[in-house]
Amino acid sequence: MKGTLYLVATPIGNLGDVTARALDVLKSVDWIRGEGTPPTKRLLAHFGIATPLFSAHAHNERARAEDVVKRLQAGTSGAIVVDAGSPGVSDPGTLIVKAAIDAGLDVRVVPGPSAVVAALSLSGFDTAAFTFAGFLPAKSGARDTRLAALLERPETLVLYEAPHRARATLAAIAKLAPGRRIAACRELTKLHEEVRRGSADEVLAGLSPEQERGEWALVVEGAPPAVPVLEDDDAARRRFVDALVETGVEPADAERRATFVLGPKARRKGKA
Repeated sequence: MKGTLYLVATPIGNLGDVTARALDVLKSVDWIRGEGTPPTKRLLAHFGIATPLFSAHAHNERARAEDVVKRLQAGTSGAIVVDAGSPGVSDPGTLIVKAAIDAGLDVRVVPGPSAVVAALSLSGFDTAAFTFAGFLPAKSGARDTRLAALLERPETLVLYEAPHRARATLAAIAKLAPGRRIAACRELTKLHEEVRRGSADEVLAGLSPEQERGEWALVVEGAPPAVPVLEDDDAARRRFVDALVETGVEPADAERRATFVLGPKARRKGKA
């Protein structure tokens, strides 16, 4: 029989957020593929999980995908984890999952903590619809182009940002959408969890170097609805009258017809 690949979500900060099912799966599978960095090792050690851990990160994922498929086809089951959150969501895992699916293997998910959902819940913005854009491009020009398009969307926007780029991204939002409300979340579920609210300029003004530490989830309120440009009533009325006059209708009669169709002329403030 072929094995099963489990996609296991891990805590985004607080180890107490791990699910009972996640622990059961991590203990019962034959192997775990993870980023192999201290957060994953600390999680496994904390809960006494001795399942063999092999690395699978952004730089070796393609090669590891082939290995995972072979292991599953040989009948062993395994789990994919990342340092925090869900595999494949702004983290490694997508290539492995695709390879397993293409090979006709069984892939199952063990959901859990999510920085996107946590930040949305804390934002206080409309969450009926939202856009998750992950990490923005590193280069400022590409970042601003991407941001400009995203900030035109009417639904709430969620971005991830690295500590050393948070200030520059906040400044770009302030420039492209001045006054737009944001909820800047950092260290979610950890001891120093913080949500800074206001415009991007206001968040920047109160940001100290110490507060830049830790990855950020930036939640930006959706773009306000566009205000329709209404045609000037007098201009529309003149065109209506002129069109009638061109057909041979007397000007006075054209005015009467305009009143019948468009209503009386609007009285302007300051005019009798």
